[in-house]
Amino acid sequence: MARYNVNKAILIGNLGGDPELRYTSNNMPVVNFTVATNESWVNKEGVREERTEWHRVIAWGRLAEICNEKLHKGSQVYVEGRIQTRSWEDQSGQKRFVTEIVANEMVILGGRSGEGTSQAAGGERKKQASPAQGTDESYDDFQPPEQDVDDDLPF
Repeated sequence: MARYNVNKAILIGNLGGDPELRYTSNNMPVVNFTVATNESWVNKEGVREERTEWHRVIAWGRLAEICNEKLHKGSQVYVEGRIQTRSWEDQSGQKRFVTEIVANEMVILGGRSGEGTSQAAGGERKKQASPAQGTDESYDDFQPPEQDVDDDLPF
């Protein structure tokens, strides 16, 4: 019997801050940003509750440059990619872990309060030329910034 594996994440949400573009030692562009998704429900008492989930997203190559040029805090975006968990040692020697979405496709859906451009209203679709490009070997020198995402909600 054949075994199948799928590692795919699809997000539709709002950016929590402006994208941060960096370059690896191999001059490969990499961008990181956070996307907030919301879930709401009515509890047993009939009160509406809401929870925001924050997702770290990274993109490589030309897609990274496009994200940096076109996205900004509050932008509504569709992101498709794979889930990746990686580890590193911080300055105090403690092992740290981060789980993130490695984007291979991004669609600008629009912004808050009509901030979207005419391009965004049409759902501009951007795809990574090669999802595997620059992922493992050139990522070794990239450290994610420490972010406190609870203090500045984008919506």
